[in-house]
Amino acid sequence: MRRILHSFLLTLISISALAQIPANYYSTATGTGATLKTQLNVIITDGHQDHGYGGLWTGYATTDRDYYYENDGTILDIYSERPTAADPYNFTYQTGQCGGNNGGEGFCYNREHIVPQSLFSEASPMKNDIHFIRATDAKVNGMRSNYPFGKVGTATFTSLNGSKLGNSVSANYSGTVFEPIDEFKGDVARMIFYFVTRYETQLSGFSSGNMLGSTAYPGLQTWELNQLLAWNALDPVSPAEIGRNDASYLYQGNRNPYIDNPNYVNLVWGTPTTDTQAPTAPTNLVTNNPTASTVALSWTASTDNIGVTAYDVYANNILKATVAGTSTTVQALASSTTYDFYVIAKDAAGNPSPQSNIANETTLAGSGGGTGTCGTEDFSNITGTGNGYGTRTWTNNNITWTATDARIDQTINGKAITLQNGSLTSSSVSGGIGTLTVTTQRKFGGTSSNLNLQINGTTVATIPYSDGITTTMVPVNISGNVIIKLVNPVASNRVAIDDLTWTCAASLSTVENSKEKAFSIYPNPVKNHELFVKGENLSKVSKAEIYDLSGKLIKNIANPFKNSNKINLHGVTKGVYILKTDNNTTKFIVD
Repeated sequence: MRRILHSFLLTLISISALAQIPANYYSTATGTGATLKTQLNVIITDGHQDHGYGGLWTGYATTDRDYYYENDGTILDIYSERPTAADPYNFTYQTGQCGGNNGGEGFCYNREHIVPQSLFSEASPMKNDIHFIRATDAKVNGMRSNYPFGKVGTATFTSLNGSKLGNSVSANYSGTVFEPIDEFKGDVARMIFYFVTRYETQLSGFSSGNMLGSTAYPGLQTWELNQLLAWNALDPVSPAEIGRNDASYLYQGNRNPYIDNPNYVNLVWGTPTTDTQAPTAPTNLVTNNPTASTVALSWTASTDNIGVTAYDVYANNILKATVAGTSTTVQALASSTTYDFYVIAKDAAGNPSPQSNIANETTLAGSGGGTGTCGTEDFSNITGTGNGYGTRTWTNNNITWTATDARIDQTINGKAITLQNGSLTSSSVSGGIGTLTVTTQRKFGGTSSNLNLQINGTTVATIPYSDGITTTMVPVNISGNVIIKLVNPVASNRVAIDDLTWTCAASLSTVENSKEKAFSIYPNPVKNHELFVKGENLSKVSKAEIYDLSGKLIKNIANPFKNSNKINLHGVTKGVYILKTDNNTTKFIVD
């Protein structure tokens, strides 16, 4: 029964993914400013079907399910989801529902009005509009209460995923505000933009709640509009938002235009104020996992009065990358070369921060050091024709490849393999992998997402794909014999793969051994920044060292188990590492 239900739900998700924007849906949205906002109001009011407050539970079957992070079909709750770590808890659709705040975090989930329903006196259809009503943890929903969204200074409450309640440090507002994590700041902004557009003719009769305006345009108080515009720029539209918008359209009959066309935000509101305050400098910049052509970097985030939108990464005073997060892998570096790295933060107005501290690193040798090219696959040896999906097997460069639920008629650079609900798997490959590079492109429509890269059965990285041709290099750093596997976890997307290459793994400077059978580590892979150790006389261990696979020392901890049996791995990026103690050496993976 469980499998039948799972298949049914996957079918619903597949149907949702096909809910593309109808032809000419926005054909009458031709103006700017207040004119465009009213044009969008007419479009998204037409076709809106009110299914009632109880209908939200039915809608959540397709709109608020996690097929983007854990990909397990649990409720996608913006107040508990941890995008890069294990969630503190998960809710099962239907069984986890409740009406109010009945317990602590993780007890149940209910219906969170991103624009509080008290502002419109719980009237319909606003009370029942799924576009701005999310399935969220009941406890956190209650703590958020009716407060507006803004940037928190000192938190009086912090949820288990980092959402905060506290005093506002958003410009020109000093009351109490609620701040979601960065991953969902843009989601919140675009839901509120939808609300003040869909209900612009009724705003004059609503309470402001220190967020809504009393007129159709701009529809929001100036401070809140400024903050939401910054969040919209900080956190662009995600595949999860696109999927939810499509599913909401199938359920309710109208769409969120600011997800379908993010440019509408600036066309409607522009930039109402000038931000002249620069972010603070990024701190604690460190280097990790050098190869012959790449170096991984991580740093501590900057702060800003409105919000940091990007980080510029420099190597020897040359701009190498611009990223949204606080880590990246700098590519296309010269081998056997020392680089000085630094990072500069920018906000939505383009104000640059002072540069971070300088961190230097030397890339490995390009030959003779175990990091040369180990393998390549250009799919030129695939035989057969036709556009049907099936299992394809071929051999190239002494490696046998198997692709399941795959077709061979699509191309990127010559031949390619296209996966639907399947995977591409190699036979055993010697020499390990230092970095892996692959080109991807989504075919036949769908949503942008990621392939999972598995090495020896463990997911070590994700490979992004979209409708454009994208070439991605990821650090792997696994030695010995390996089996490479690329998995497409989104059954409704068809993803073409081409030009797969990898370098050899760097030579180990340590040898794995275990002198005491009682010594063990868990969990492996590490998913929550904590590595636990079991063994005899742990309190007597004088030193623990953590190395990456190039032999670089990452952490050196004196008396590591004096007070507990765990090692804190915060700041250690994804990859494979070696833990060396007084009498033991063992390998582990950080996921």
